[in-house]
Amino acid sequence: MKWTYEEFKRAVLELTGIDLSNYKEKQMKRRIDSLISRNGYDGYQAYYRALVEDKERLARFLSYITINVSEFFRNPNQWAVLEKEILPDLLKKYSSINIWSAACSTGEEPYSLVMLLTKFLPLERIRILATDIDQEALNKAREGIYDARSLQSVPRGLVDRYFKPLNGLFAIDPRIKACVDFKRHDLLKDPFPENCHLILCRNVMIYFTEEAKVKVYEKLHDALHPDGVLFVGSTEQIIIPQRYKLQPLKPFFYKRI
Repeated sequence: MKWTYEEFKRAVLELTGIDLSNYKEKQMKRRIDSLISRNGYDGYQAYYRALVEDKERLARFLSYITINVSEFFRNPNQWAVLEKEILPDLLKKYSSINIWSAACSTGEEPYSLVMLLTKFLPLERIRILATDIDQEALNKAREGIYDARSLQSVPRGLVDRYFKPLNGLFAIDPRIKACVDFKRHDLLKDPFPENCHLILCRNVMIYFTEEAKVKVYEKLHDALHPDGVLFVGSTEQIIIPQRYKLQPLKPFFYKRI
């Protein structure tokens, strides 16, 4: 008998440690069914065998299911609020701030933040923790080479200052790269960092079930400094943030209560 989707989920959990039950089932199952069909496999069990036998295929699968879509200064209006209101307020109170870019994908977000922070601090005082579940995405982030499309929201002056053309692509300045510490991290399983003045967790919660969201928001609250701020994605405004001991500051920005 062919495997059901439930059997495939259990096998993937055992193989990778990633629990697909934490993702919205209809959406995730559709993505995986499409992937299996597109690659010509006869069902879940046959595709699972291919994942076990081919590490590169497994890496591509993990990258696909973790849905890495990113660009520099994504949603520029929100970055303007960060620049003009959130960061000045934090830096007025604290000479250095702990920053975590969670689910950072291929690195555009933390590198954007470093470039933004250079308006306030010298590079040697900027340190950002950036994490993602996908090791392949982290490898690309550390490499720091991007296509022109991902740079479309970067101000011209920053492109000229911090990017070098490279065979039709753009390599980010090594000084910017040196400010970011990339690590693998599973939001649903791993311990969170502590005492963060600013956490960016954007455009990942939309893929989680409601139960998984509650768990992550509670852990994000605990990871914040008492004056800490959480910055979420443009489709992820938190309904009743008080249930997580958060209060709205601006659209998409929440402060720990």
